Amino acid sequence: MDMPVEKTWNTDEFTNVASALNWQAQRQPGVTAIYYPKSGALKKSRYESCTYQELNELSETYARGLLEYGIGPGTRTALMLTPGLDFFAMFFALFKAGAVPVLIDPGIGMKPLKQCLAEAAPTAFIGVTKAHFARKILGWAKESCELMVSAGPTFGLGGINLKKIRELGDLSSQEVLHPVKPDDMAAILFTSGSTGVPKGVVYRHRHFNAQVQMLREAFDIQPGEVSLPTFPPFALFDPALGMTTVVPIMDPTRPAEADPEKLVEVINQFKVTNIFGSPALLNTLSRYCVDNKIRLESVTRVISAGAAVPIRTIRRMQDSLYRDAEIHTPYGATECLPVSSISATELDDDMVDRIESGEGVCVGKPVQPNKVRVIKISDMAFNDISETTEMPFGMPGEIVVSGPSCTDSYWKRDTDTEMSKFTDENGETWHRMGDVGIMDGTGRLWFCGRVAQRVDTGQEVLFADQCEAIFNQHPDLLRSAVVGVGARGRQTPVLCIEVIGKLSPVDTERVHFDLLQLAQAHSITKSIRTVLFHPGFPVDIRHNSKIGREELAEWAATQMQS
Repeated sequence: MDMPVEKTWNTDEFTNVASALNWQAQRQPGVTAIYYPKSGALKKSRYESCTYQELNELSETYARGLLEYGIGPGTRTALMLTPGLDFFAMFFALFKAGAVPVLIDPGIGMKPLKQCLAEAAPTAFIGVTKAHFARKILGWAKESCELMVSAGPTFGLGGINLKKIRELGDLSSQEVLHPVKPDDMAAILFTSGSTGVPKGVVYRHRHFNAQVQMLREAFDIQPGEVSLPTFPPFALFDPALGMTTVVPIMDPTRPAEADPEKLVEVINQFKVTNIFGSPALLNTLSRYCVDNKIRLESVTRVISAGAAVPIRTIRRMQDSLYRDAEIHTPYGATECLPVSSISATELDDDMVDRIESGEGVCVGKPVQPNKVRVIKISDMAFNDISETTEMPFGMPGEIVVSGPSCTDSYWKRDTDTEMSKFTDENGETWHRMGDVGIMDGTGRLWFCGRVAQRVDTGQEVLFADQCEAIFNQHPDLLRSAVVGVGARGRQTPVLCIEVIGKLSPVDTERVHFDLLQLAQAHSITKSIRTVLFHPGFPVDIRHNSKIGREELAEWAATQMQS
């Protein structure tokens, strides 16, 4: 009788996260690692597959080719490939070669993207042909970039293509899995820039390994599951977790615009068990499923992150699944993930009432072994935890976190690092999340809004997500945003709203009146006396969910002046 094969990668035994792919290739070589779309005749996409052994062999060929070309240990390498087989293989190849991948959301805009690349100063640039045209024309990383690799034709833009990298790799026989130490830099991951200029977060190998272990234990992820990650970087954990990845046919920079019919087809075709998506994507998918009376039979787990998930989205998503399926809404950030998590089954009627009454959004208990505290809000930097004041249970303050996945610096941003990080008596790093929260008596964390987006009238302080949960219950609202107009300490609170569809003049007046009545019915919103209708909120590129309240505040100021 065959002995069962251990399919869980041991993060304590290996340091380089790329060893997870080697591990899976040895233990389940014939199991599909990835299903990926490939354009065929008439540009119609069809799915092809790649086993763990094939993916591992391709990544090793790429790693050897990279080393032969000069991309090796410590080489910062901008990676701008579209999600698919080459993206996965190249990402692991960079780790195997000891290089440092630099990941930046391509949808953040040309100017911020150029700034991010200038800061990261990559020596190498691996991307699709379109990215290389932009690199050449717009001068991306022109001061630092020396080695270029194109996924398609080079068109005289410099460097070589992936085919040549494979040829170099085939001719080389050197071993690839660069030995690393836990504190060695593994990658630079840029934030979405939803609350400012994107910052490069320095990831060390121990951070990736900790994330794998924490995600596995927090969500009970089992080898053999099939995952649909609609945010590509999250998919890179799948091999370490022993899951099969299905790459969706969608623009990852616009999850809210994903075609739900195609998503459902893919989920059913490959019997997807695990979905990772932003609140905006789940809103689109759940509406389609509910409207068409569809239940996703194979799905047993949904994980949503990137912003607070509205209760009505969670309820719709639950209606699209079978009763034993679970929806998790973890809380975290690029700098520290995961921090805490809550499942839909924990959101009982009492907790929903508290959320909709303006107490905040419950984001659950800290994921072990994280330590989470709520401290007095301050716009000053701290060197040591002794300089902070912890808030009592039930009182709002700034959320700070310490744990194994908590990163310790930003790349070339000493001022931001100083502002966001401090240490404790044991020398452990604490990260300031930049969020306002409340810790309740049961150890659950409640998210209230961003520190920088608080509205200070001089008489009271309003926190956006607390207030918005009250208004978002209105059936005509897609979402709302509470912003402050004027200087902090003398701000006027304004409610900006985005409605579902198009309202008639009569319905517009009705909604306006309803919202003013709602504001007066709750103590935390009584000072809101201005409601502005907005055609479409500015949101972050990465998840299409975080509202650009700073931009809305400027718009509101202009509207009030006119």
